[in-house]
Amino acid sequence: MLSRQTIEQALKEAMRNNDEVARRTIRMILSAIKLAEVEKGAALDESALLAVLQKELKSRRESIADAEKANRSDLAEAAKAEIAVIESFLPKQLSMEELEALAREAIQEAGATTPADMGKVMKILIPKVQGRASGDQVSQMVRKLLQG
Repeated sequence: MLSRQTIEQALKEAMRNNDEVARRTIRMILSAIKLAEVEKGAALDESALLAVLQKELKSRRESIADAEKANRSDLAEAAKAEIAVIESFLPKQLSMEELEALAREAIQEAGATTPADMGKVMKILIPKVQGRASGDQVSQMVRKLLQG
């Protein structure tokens, strides 16, 4: 189970091991969590922590794309190293087959037949895959299945 204490413990471990990348990345994660807690006015539960981690992961992936466009392989490599640290806190990612099965289940549950019903399906599916698949992957899969 993911908690703020788990992440703080990982920071202490990274500091003991002199792991600069992990230390820097975990501090950024804790900063993002603190910001989310201040905005919410309360401590975050596990699903909210997973959402923060997914947001940080998405940010790093965008950084990689930007760095590659600018021919900055050093920045791309740094972002990839940070992604590895962030992913260590996330649950095992769903395979495309598992995601498709869950999407089909949600489509059936929502009674969806057209792409216009995508919102209903996403409302059912997102909580089931929280932290195990990105929102982009989920929406692409649902769109593909609803279009036939």
